[in-house]
Amino acid sequence: MTHHHDLWQQQSYSALLFDCDGTLADTMPAHFIAWTHVTQLHDLRFDEERFYALGGRPSRDIIALLAAEAGRELDLDEAVILKESTFLAQLHEVRAIDPVVDVARRASGFIPTAVVTGGHRHICEQILAHVGLDGLFDTLVASEDTRLHKPEPEPFLEAARRLDVDPSRCVVWEDSDLGIEAARRAGMSWIDVRSFHTPRRISQAAVA
Repeated sequence: MTHHHDLWQQQSYSALLFDCDGTLADTMPAHFIAWTHVTQLHDLRFDEERFYALGGRPSRDIIALLAAEAGRELDLDEAVILKESTFLAQLHEVRAIDPVVDVARRASGFIPTAVVTGGHRHICEQILAHVGLDGLFDTLVASEDTRLHKPEPEPFLEAARRLDVDPSRCVVWEDSDLGIEAARRAGMSWIDVRSFHTPRRISQAAVA
């Protein structure tokens, strides 16, 4: 069941859990430009529709999947480092997604909050600092913190465990199908940020 983005104010939840990329910060165009750089370098196919479909998956998993599909062996660590450095070079262009950030700011100090991301901790921390949210959340669950990732429920369940709250009393803010599926499997309510925010799309031609 998808909830309107103001529903958290109308019901008593025990915690608010936020995805980072595409939810708190409008990072997805910058991520796609970085992905295009890496995939073109290795002659891998990765169009924009699939990029959004895989939203929430760690970069290493995505690179491994694309390489396997192409029958290639890549240095995954090297590819991840290149992708992340290319993304960080564009961080100055990233903006906050104001309606979600406003909720996080209003909730801070009144209800436990967490960021639950498929990205690496150091990247997420830099994004949060860039949009003025560093230190706002009670905990951050990153890809390094769980063995399984979205659409598996483990990342959200880990956040609930750290906050010492019942998963069924959590509401998740997400922008991807994989993230929403993870919230559903965790027994949590969710809000689909795409219902009120549409990221800028970038064609392959524009970034080639």
